[in-house]
Amino acid sequence: MIDEEFPLALIGTKEKWYDHMVSVSDVQPYEEDADKMAADNVAKLIDSIYVQNFTDDTYDNCEKAKKAWDELTDAQKELVEGEDADPDYFGRDTGDASKDDPLNADDIGENELLVVSFGTSFNNSRATDIGGIEKALAKAFPDWSVRRAFTAQIIINHVYARDGEKIDNMEQALERAVNNGVKNLVIQPTHLMHGAEYDELKAAVEEYSDKFESVAIAEPLLGEVGNDATVINEDKENVAIAITKAALKEAGFDDLAAAKEAGVAFVFMGHGTSHTAKVSYDQMQTQMDKLGYDNVFIGTVEGEPEDTELSNVIQKVKDGGYKKVVLRPLMVVAGDHANNDMAGDDEDSWKSGFTADGSFESIDCQISGLGGIEDIQSIYVEHASAVIK
Repeated sequence: MIDEEFPLALIGTKEKWYDHMVSVSDVQPYEEDADKMAADNVAKLIDSIYVQNFTDDTYDNCEKAKKAWDELTDAQKELVEGEDADPDYFGRDTGDASKDDPLNADDIGENELLVVSFGTSFNNSRATDIGGIEKALAKAFPDWSVRRAFTAQIIINHVYARDGEKIDNMEQALERAVNNGVKNLVIQPTHLMHGAEYDELKAAVEEYSDKFESVAIAEPLLGEVGNDATVINEDKENVAIAITKAALKEAGFDDLAAAKEAGVAFVFMGHGTSHTAKVSYDQMQTQMDKLGYDNVFIGTVEGEPEDTELSNVIQKVKDGGYKKVVLRPLMVVAGDHANNDMAGDDEDSWKSGFTADGSFESIDCQISGLGGIEDIQSIYVEHASAVIK
């Protein structure tokens, strides 16, 4: 028998309540349905903001999703599942968002250096990797106001809904520049290459080009693409040296020769793309080979270009006779791809793929983005300097 606090509407009038005995087992299905309904409501709200377009309702919808999530019990939160929604959307701990500066202040002045990134919802990586690049640029160019824009509205929405941090998208950042009377605008992309995101950035800036006295877009990290896999440049050489040096230090080796002697191969996992710029990944492998980095390999999550696909990379490492593998992202931020696609426990992660092959004694993962490496930050400074001058 349950007590009189039980909602009478569920079983009829109060007289019926006293006339009939209601067992816990009778109530249980209703409670389970109510839990599922509450969880499904949150899933729908998350799916509604897991979109790339910004509307007048975006901020309000983000706030509604967070409020509904906070009202769930712990058991209900575990039931959240939608097209893109899951308990990790709000529940995963990715660090302290308060350590990140969204760089969306006004009072910009005449000279603005707008740092444009795809973005990440991983708080620690946003502060360390993207923030590291932004801080290096601010230090190098004290006469320029450094501001931030993300191109992924999905990520912007995630960060605002979960942490209350507002980050400008491209249009908002450019409008902010116009409204603040900026005369000279320099765009520094943190993108790896001249890919689809870089093309979209250029198109967005072109719409505002007549609003400023001067507008310039600096090179992405790897510089010009080139026609085929044999084309390399100074940027790619500097990146190859910097990332390998950082990986060696974290793995505890003095140099690549010592790692090679120990049977260790380093595998850098990029994103991959169907854009013609995908040849950049093969060029990075060419650069590693040219430097004599025999035990360094380049792969991609998307498997484009084809030779960078996981099974092909595993075969290359096996052909080299290496028994130990160190995985590290070839990405500006150590976000979702690094934590899940590379180092995750799901069977389709790179760590799981190398493990399942059974040919290796150990597979270690370094969760570190390129943006946190000082030598990488210096390359971005050089690219910005080239257009500021």
